[in-house]
Amino acid sequence: MLKTKKKSKIIGFHKVHETDTGSPEVQISLLSERITEVSQHLKSHQKDSSSRKGLLRMIIRRKRLMNWLKANAPKRYQKLAKSLGLD
Repeated sequence: MLKTKKKSKIIGFHKVHETDTGSPEVQISLLSERITEVSQHLKSHQKDSSSRKGLLRMIIRRKRLMNWLKANAPKRYQKLAKSLGLD
């Protein structure tokens, strides 16, 4: 789980407006951070299949959000992909 300070820092960096907590940019950036954390966990716990399944779900969810953002707001997609290093 992401710590509150780290989560608020990520939200603050990627928010679209002042009270933003659910825009695609914020969701994708939070998912990316969680994916990184779970990937690190799986490096030392290879047989943790439930975490691996959760990781795959997060990756699929992030991909769907990225595809939606790319189709509906290409400029925002490019900016986000560049900042997260996903594209």
